[in-house]
Amino acid sequence: MIEIRPKESAILCPTILFVCKTIVYSLLFVIFIAGCTTKDKPDKISAIKNRAIIPKLRATDITTVISDSGITRYRISTPRWDVYDKASQPYWEFPQGIHFERFDERLKVDANIHSKYAKYKQNEQLWELRGKVRLTNLQGELFETEQLFWDQRQERFYSDKLIKITRTSGITTGIGFESNQSMTKYQIKRPQGVFPVSEHATAAPSTPSLQESQKLRYRHRWRRSNKY
Repeated sequence: MIEIRPKESAILCPTILFVCKTIVYSLLFVIFIAGCTTKDKPDKISAIKNRAIIPKLRATDITTVISDSGITRYRISTPRWDVYDKASQPYWEFPQGIHFERFDERLKVDANIHSKYAKYKQNEQLWELRGKVRLTNLQGELFETEQLFWDQRQERFYSDKLIKITRTSGITTGIGFESNQSMTKYQIKRPQGVFPVSEHATAAPSTPSLQESQKLRYRHRWRRSNKY
């Protein structure tokens, strides 16, 4: 009698197949769980170390009015306005310049200011204007300097830089300046030169610019210091 035995591989194949399937399913389950866990995790954001240097608000290309006791007093136009509320001294910054108009009680513009840079300290109510500062008062007088401070609390303008004042009667330059808030009463601390304008002149007089006035002042100092 011939006895036929099944091959050993035929008996082991189902077992091996079952083990392989179990391993594959386990791996797929682990990958699925890992994928779900990764998706559900919130993205980590780096903590802001110094909130004082981050503006709370940034506005661009705006024109706005500011009221005081319900009365419109100021109009501001600027390409960019940053508000730093968490600084040790909260302030507004206008890094790309500002055009500023001030209204009197009858809503007449009694002064307008333009500068390449401006900063306003809120607690002190102090404006700092820098870079080709130009201010015109109600009389049409033009004030030009490189730096000007406006103290709203004390209602005055002041500067310790070279200033040029253009009036219908002439042009005055000097160092150091102080004025009331409406720019109607002012004084130059150290006058440097006066250039009268003739009433019968057919053309505008040739007067030095702010930078030229500064060069002339330094040249005059140098000559005086080199005298024997």
